[in-house]
Amino acid sequence: MTPKTQTMLKAVAQELHISEEDALRQGLRTLLEHQLRQVRAEIFQIIGRYGVSSVEDMEARYRNGTLEEADSWRDLQRLDHLEYKRDRLLKLLEAFDEPSRH
Repeated sequence: MTPKTQTMLKAVAQELHISEEDALRQGLRTLLEHQLRQVRAEIFQIIGRYGVSSVEDMEARYRNGTLEEADSWRDLQRLDHLEYKRDRLLKLLEAFDEPSRH
């Protein structure tokens, strides 16, 4: 951590009357929650556009011929990436709920 970041962390913690560790944990949690909201919003847009519930559902529609592949292939790839990212963010957030092992 840079000296400037350490100074900012200390100042924020003092101003909020919390420990530096708590300030850092709360900041990280907020960042992860923000990222998760953005990912979920983009997933919602894609699944709404095609009337599917997941990347698996979208792939099934390709297989049965009810979804035109040419126009939606990028969205399928994007949805797959977003679902993976969502799952990773959820795992990181779950780590905040686990008891500390000091």
